[in-house]
Amino acid sequence: MISIRFKNTYFLSVFTLFFCLNSCTVRKQFIDINPKKKDSPHEIVVGANNTKAYLSFMKGKNMAVVANQTSVIFKKNGAMHLVDSLLSLRMNISKVFSPEHGFRGDVDAGETVNDGFDLKTGLPIVSLYGKNKKPTHEQLQGIELVVFDIQDVGVRFYTYISTLHYVMEACAENGIPLIVLDRPNPNGHYIDGPTLETEHTSFVGMHPVPLVYGMTIGEYAKMINGEQWLKNKMTCNLTVIPLKNYTHQSEYHLPIKPSPNLPNDKAINLYPSLGFFEGTTINAGRGTENQFQQYGAPFFPKSAFSYTPKPNAGAKSPKHSGQLCYGVDLKNTKRLSFVNIEWLLDAYSKTPKTESFFGSSFTIHAGTLQLENQS
Repeated sequence: MISIRFKNTYFLSVFTLFFCLNSCTVRKQFIDINPKKKDSPHEIVVGANNTKAYLSFMKGKNMAVVANQTSVIFKKNGAMHLVDSLLSLRMNISKVFSPEHGFRGDVDAGETVNDGFDLKTGLPIVSLYGKNKKPTHEQLQGIELVVFDIQDVGVRFYTYISTLHYVMEACAENGIPLIVLDRPNPNGHYIDGPTLETEHTSFVGMHPVPLVYGMTIGEYAKMINGEQWLKNKMTCNLTVIPLKNYTHQSEYHLPIKPSPNLPNDKAINLYPSLGFFEGTTINAGRGTENQFQQYGAPFFPKSAFSYTPKPNAGAKSPKHSGQLCYGVDLKNTKRLSFVNIEWLLDAYSKTPKTESFFGSSFTIHAGTLQLENQS
């Protein structure tokens, strides 16, 4: 088969190089593939583990933390949530801001996240995926420092980078320093996909970058500042706590699910290519245990591979719920280093003309009208 790739992404390679040179207890959400042994001299060390680099900034400061279930410090016998760790060190945390999927990462995609309190610590949880997506002036009253620590997957329509943008903007407006604890990008080994056209800007795509942008979340924060993408071209007082032993070619296995429907490394690698189906009538594995590792629909021609989506913890209302779907199993595909739209073309060709293939959100996911117009 001919691999279809996007070639309009050179400019971000330059950005990536520039910024690289300048540089609570977790629930059982561990991925099947274990990370490297902790005693390895070449083990990747995440920013959160580099405590000597940031604790001095925090002493005596009234802080807010932007976090979810991936915000952990790795230890030999497991992991400790960043919030729990900072509290144990008597750091002063006033509140936690939570992104899409919530503080514990168990809320469905697109579902409103409500304000509340953390049962373990008693800290107030302020949602950035509910009434407001940007911290308000009132919510930041008395805050002297904000800490951002969330595992990203390097895909433009994954909303954690949009949350990062709004947190940076709020910090800039209120004169509050921001510390970003960097984490590896599991899709950081390539740059590909359509670049967002500004007329299609939304919370699932805020910046004119390719679909897969090849940067860590810390590097991305530096790019937001460097390109002056914040409102009124403001810049944020930003400190990025760097990774150790990481390169963009590092094959990093996420030990914690970044969101309910990215259960393993295969799903994370296929997500840039299968995420297009979010804006179509095709089911991409939601409502199964193989999210973003297969696709299908009840109106596809009968085939040897089939499955029936049902409501589960990650998808309360999956597409074609309770219907037998015929489709394609991708669990055994090789690791991708490009955005593959052959599967999108295949699904389009299998969809009867009586069915509406594209939904209203397809263009904002793609970031361009070109894909739909070429159908």
